[in-house]
Amino acid sequence: MKSNDPDILLLSALADPTRLSIVRQLGTQPGAVCACDFTECCAVTQPTISHHLKVLRDAGVLTSRREGTNIYYEFAPGFVERFRGLGASLTGLVQLA
Repeated sequence: MKSNDPDILLLSALADPTRLSIVRQLGTQPGAVCACDFTECCAVTQPTISHHLKVLRDAGVLTSRREGTNIYYEFAPGFVERFRGLGASLTGLVQLA
């Protein structure tokens, strides 16, 4: 059964290794990244990258814009704060060394 809870959708989207690699690549580069550039970080085909980008958009992690034939992705407004807030709400559940 699929949840409509936005926090569950967010964490589920980030739990996939390919999607996490996409988010990590975005986090290391200023500004937007072309969809074609994500094949460098992930050992999957472009159609698979497109699927993962859609999941991340649907979860509110990314936004996209088209420029000619290219689509550029960046973090959705408020995503970083949302993720920090989610992490802060979990503080105390796990003891960090």
